[in-house]
Amino acid sequence: MPRVRYLREGLAVEVPVGATLLEASRAAGAPHGSHCGGVCGCSTCHVYVRAGAALLSAMERDEDSLLGGAIDREGSSRLGCQAIIEADGEVALEISDESFETYLDEHEADAERVLALRGLR
Repeated sequence: MPRVRYLREGLAVEVPVGATLLEASRAAGAPHGSHCGGVCGCSTCHVYVRAGAALLSAMERDEDSLLGGAIDREGSSRLGCQAIIEADGEVALEISDESFETYLDEHEADAERVLALRGLR
């Protein structure tokens, strides 16, 4: 079963092949925001894939276009709602600051926990 590891938060989760990185984040309790709800309508689920990119689906035109508006895009940038895990192995990622802040805006009641995960409390 594929494993997703969250470098900043120290979390990890196993998910089935076919899950998106955003779905994995929800299963792990990772602070991964998404204003549009994961329908490729914004760039707030932006992550940096630090290892295991070959295990993910190829980037489609819509995802690439939306990432053009993302804050701090890098070569390893993906939208969590669009990056589908296609094979067993480990994906290591960092949730972008933009996505982390979006999560805090959407989940105020969870702020203390996620700030502690990042060593901010």
